Amino acid sequence: MSVTTPELEAPQGVPQEQTTSPKRKNSTFARVAKYTLLKFASIFLSVVVAVYLTILIANMGGYVDQIVRGQIREFIGQQLRADQNYQQMDPAEKNAFFLAQVERAEKRYGLDKPFAVRSLTFLWNAIRMDFGTAQLMASDTGSRQVKLIILDRLGPTLLLVGASNLILFFGSIALALMLSRSYGNFWDKLIIGFSPTSSAPSWFYGLFLILLFAAVFRWLPFGGMIDSPPPRDQLGYILNVGKHLILPTMAIILSNLFISIYNWRTFFLIYSSEDYVEMAKAKGLSDRDIQYRYILRPTLPTIITSFALLVIGLWTGLILTEGVFQWPGLGRTFITAIGLYDTPVIVALTIIYAYLLAITVFVLDFVYALVDPRVKIGS
Repeated sequence: MSVTTPELEAPQGVPQEQTTSPKRKNSTFARVAKYTLLKFASIFLSVVVAVYLTILIANMGGYVDQIVRGQIREFIGQQLRADQNYQQMDPAEKNAFFLAQVERAEKRYGLDKPFAVRSLTFLWNAIRMDFGTAQLMASDTGSRQVKLIILDRLGPTLLLVGASNLILFFGSIALALMLSRSYGNFWDKLIIGFSPTSSAPSWFYGLFLILLFAAVFRWLPFGGMIDSPPPRDQLGYILNVGKHLILPTMAIILSNLFISIYNWRTFFLIYSSEDYVEMAKAKGLSDRDIQYRYILRPTLPTIITSFALLVIGLWTGLILTEGVFQWPGLGRTFITAIGLYDTPVIVALTIIYAYLLAITVFVLDFVYALVDPRVKIGS
């Protein structure tokens, strides 16, 4: 993908019909098709490499197998010590029975096969989005299917991270545009002065907000997504979830608001100094028209990229912030899976994120060409 200046390519005096001739159309189609195939192949190869590296890291190169084998032996040993029939066996029979139980459990976990073979099986299943069953974790309904575990946690994450980041993204752009029109005034200086406060993470603001609004004033709950027992009527349920959503949303927005406004404001100020903007000012266009037609429109590719990366970033959630607020989302699921060495869940969350990222990168090039006529795909 490249950015070109169309008027410099077309010789003067050439009729428009020549630029859209069948020969040129075929050339454009071949160029786009070749670019699409190469881009798809390179992205797919990147996803495969990333997924296999994730499998190796999640298993610590096979060291997790030893941990799981130890846990299996410990669990079976505890079960057999409480079994009266087992206690009445002679030592040799006890040992044979114990080893048989261990072998059966290891086979159920797939530990009877070498790690190299299982890692390739993991990779093939992951590419086909076949995540299988979790080793230790379970969904709210008790199922160990990884997809059900993820679906249980997807809604809360989309609600929390989606709502807060969408408010943050569009609010920041609107405020940044407003500040870029009044560069150097009191509000501009105030935002710049507060921008270093974004160095603190959202979980830090979360602790502060819990202390202030939950512990001192007792206006809002400490954490969770719903009261126990939950309200029976639908309106009460929605309002109760909204009450629990206030503090984590405030923490995420406070942590990122000022630096986000500062970044976008600086970005818009750079475009405001372009020659074509000065020309528009000299023509007497209003500030609002200049911003929307000559500043905001050329920056659409950057804004779209930021928005797309923000959307797929929702998948991983905010691990520590969800932990502070006891929010039952994907972030907590991720950290729980890591703590339990539950490889299928770790790999599944990473795989889905990798696919979302790859699709976004693939589609963005075509979106750039749609919003910016200077962009030509594959040239």
